[in-house]
Amino acid sequence: MSFSELFESGFKKRNEDHFAAIVRVAMSDGVITDAEKAFLDRLATRLDITEHDYKEILKDYQNHPINAPHSYDHRLERLYDLSRMVWADDLEGPNQHWLLEKLCVGLGFHAQNVKYIADKALALAYEKVDADTFIEEMKNMNK
Repeated sequence: MSFSELFESGFKKRNEDHFAAIVRVAMSDGVITDAEKAFLDRLATRLDITEHDYKEILKDYQNHPINAPHSYDHRLERLYDLSRMVWADDLEGPNQHWLLEKLCVGLGFHAQNVKYIADKALALAYEKVDADTFIEEMKNMNK
């Protein structure tokens, strides 16, 4: 295996794991709504998830690890995706909020701050801000 193939396979695995984490959010209430499905379809395309891998992840999403990004900006980008998924059907239930908090820990945020982080992320997702605004606002909450 060449170095570039090794890099590509690691990148592909991280994308699949990230996608599985978002599927986990969508499945927190036991069903994927039409809005969530549309979001998953768009995200799968963006993350270069094949149709075969998409189906396999849907069947086995709980067996994918949540890989925390090393960079704070990458963590915020993933949190942006996850927060939008929670609000995909404009509903927020206690299980979804709990799961977002759990995924925040998996993304590398400190456990003592996840409620505050999840609350802020969900508020921004509800306002339907773009990714740049989301990241800027999340960074500003620490000031």
